[in-house]
Amino acid sequence: MPELPDVTVYVERLEALVAGQVLKRIRMRSSFLLRSVDPPLAAVEGRRLVEVRRLGKRLVFGFEPPGAGRDPLFLVLHLMVAGRLRWRPPGAKPPGKIGLAAFDFETGTLLLTEASKQKRASLHVVAGEAGLADFDRGGLEVLDTDVAAFAEALRRETHTLKRSLTDPRLFSGIGNAYSDEILHRARLSPFQRTTNLDDEAIAALRDATVAVLQEWTEDLRAEVGDGFPEKVTAFRPGMAVHGRYGEPCPECGSPVQRVIYAENECNYCVTCQTGGKLLADRVLSRLMKADWPRTLEELEEWKGGGSVAGKPDLRR
Repeated sequence: MPELPDVTVYVERLEALVAGQVLKRIRMRSSFLLRSVDPPLAAVEGRRLVEVRRLGKRLVFGFEPPGAGRDPLFLVLHLMVAGRLRWRPPGAKPPGKIGLAAFDFETGTLLLTEASKQKRASLHVVAGEAGLADFDRGGLEVLDTDVAAFAEALRRETHTLKRSLTDPRLFSGIGNAYSDEILHRARLSPFQRTTNLDDEAIAALRDATVAVLQEWTEDLRAEVGDGFPEKVTAFRPGMAVHGRYGEPCPECGSPVQRVIYAENECNYCVTCQTGGKLLADRVLSRLMKADWPRTLEELEEWKGGGSVAGKPDLRR
């Protein structure tokens, strides 16, 4: 799912390419995409785009009001996991089965695609800032705040650090990928409880959060340049742990581990983050119970086909 760095670069390039232009028409290819009926989608056609902004992980397109004394109109787009944008010449057709919509501007066409059988991307048309506020989950904008506000948000609810960082009600724009990178940078376990961190650890976590988000935003800006983001992905070669299960940690060389839950995967380094303790995998550890290896050494021994500390070998 595109997160704060990715959405920020989308916003900046769209501002450069289409701000001030008229949205001539919208060609819908998916009946599941549009999730609102009032105002109608046609209300933004023929209107001038005056701004593009980020709202959490959503993209917001702001248009001039439809008349004197009327509220401005907004398109609110959530790309979800597999939604992506493409900038193409005027009149370009949405591609095959993955094309959801085409937004025709004066100098080009913005294509919306979703490479997934589960169509989760959503588009809403809303009127006025009050209507737009309904999509604001209330999470803190970390890059614009201080340590005290960060600590207050983190301690507001008792959760694991992984869950809290990815909760849009607490922090804005952080998802599965960058939370892995943040926790690795801060040398903290993803399962550490928010109530167990002292002020020094929270300050270090806040600093890591800011640094990771800023660094990746700058990297993506440099990668895109004057073009348009074409390779938006949660798995990038320069990441320390996310998506790198089994590969060496760039800091210590230990193999990156993972915890699988729901439809997500949490990646971490045993040596850098958990004091050598192997976190329980929600799937395999339930099957193995007491035979689940507790350290990297036990895990490697088990993978090699032997027993672990006298426990039976479940691989046979």
